[in-house]
Amino acid sequence: MTLELFDETSAEPSHEAITLGAVILRGFARECAAELLRLVAQITDDAPWRHMRTPSGHRMSVAMTNCGTYGWLSDERGYRYADHDPISGRPWPPMPKGLFELADAAATAAGFAGFAPDACLINRYVPGAKVSLHQDLDERDTQAPIVSISLGIPAVFRFGGSTRKGPTRAFRLIHGDIAVWGGPARHAYHGVDPIPEAQHALTGGVRINLTLRRAR
Repeated sequence: MTLELFDETSAEPSHEAITLGAVILRGFARECAAELLRLVAQITDDAPWRHMRTPSGHRMSVAMTNCGTYGWLSDERGYRYADHDPISGRPWPPMPKGLFELADAAATAAGFAGFAPDACLINRYVPGAKVSLHQDLDERDTQAPIVSISLGIPAVFRFGGSTRKGPTRAFRLIHGDIAVWGGPARHAYHGVDPIPEAQHALTGGVRINLTLRRAR
């Protein structure tokens, strides 16, 4: 395993390859980060943060919500997408145009032109929160890539291969970075290590992650 570090003070956006079909666009969202956080605040006013449970009953450490036509859910019924928020019974908040356009631009920069996401899972990490290694398999459209935007305090993003027990590489994602993976890397195992204590000027001790997908 290797730990790839990046200096948040780096001025110029850049591309860092993870593997074939996967790349980190360093600093790609940095200039619009404050606006993204404003949009997240609006979305969570309508669809509040919640800690979902796995099908086995485990409470997830990461707080979540959604925007877009579809939202990702997890409970005793399993993992799935739904077109409404089960708490309010209303449709999920619409995906902001600027977020849609940013995701499309990031996908294009990574070699996946024409990305049209219809779902955005928004995660809020506090110190100690994590996401175990997993594959994204709930989407019907697996030809489309996954676009993951990092805001706030840093996280260690772990990226592997086609098996959970295979080797992984670790990459430090910082404020404004966007990870994109698709094609031969679309079903790679990936996760986030426990978040360390840290502070960021815009988010305090919190990391916000927006993961955009084509669910249907």
